[in-house]
Amino acid sequence: MVKIPKLPSLSIFMPAFNEEGNIATTLIDATRAAKVVTDDYEIIVVNDGSRDNTAEIVRELSRSDSHLRLINHSVNQGYGGAVKTGLAKCRKEWIFFTDSDGQFHYDELGKFVAATSNYDLVMGYRKKRMDPFHRVFVAQVLLKVWNFVLFGLAVRDVDCAYKLFRKEVRDAVTLKTESAITVSELIIKTKAAGFRIKQLPVHHYPRRFGEQTGGNWRVIIRAARESFRLYKELHS
Repeated sequence: MVKIPKLPSLSIFMPAFNEEGNIATTLIDATRAAKVVTDDYEIIVVNDGSRDNTAEIVRELSRSDSHLRLINHSVNQGYGGAVKTGLAKCRKEWIFFTDSDGQFHYDELGKFVAATSNYDLVMGYRKKRMDPFHRVFVAQVLLKVWNFVLFGLAVRDVDCAYKLFRKEVRDAVTLKTESAITVSELIIKTKAAGFRIKQLPVHHYPRRFGEQTGGNWRVIIRAARESFRLYKELHS
């Protein structure tokens, strides 16, 4: 059996919007995995203006677990805004972020930790994406082509929410966008800063509860506008 190395400390954060059906099991999974890879961890949920009981569930769980922190957005700021808040609140030496919808499992975190001796950012790509066709098309065709044409970014699955990186990466990168393009901005600027990046496959599972919001046209249009602003910033 391969022994998984331990991280000195780890912040796990996840954006959450109307995830009352998924958040408790996701946090149980995250806690179990964190205890395997480090002795010093925190788990942060960024509740992005949920209209259901997401915040109440996290608040109740945090009463019996001091590792768990709830950050509330009173108004929904979108995925990019929640990611930026989560990044800013992380206090440990390594940062891991994923989604709160249960479509990723934390049992694959160990192989990401094993790669940290040689890389500063370890990012996942989905072996098979278990989402509706329109979301797969937007992410795997439109976003991939868009990122390559505008920014020369060639990665297998840029918006795969399974990323582990040093806090130094967060500290070195200033994010300007607050939309679905924010994760692309993180990777683009991490690469430009000279950090070492590794891509690893991860499993992806069907959503069990709740509804996805990332593929609607308002989200896409906002991301497109911010992409052009980012392009101007990078080429000014």
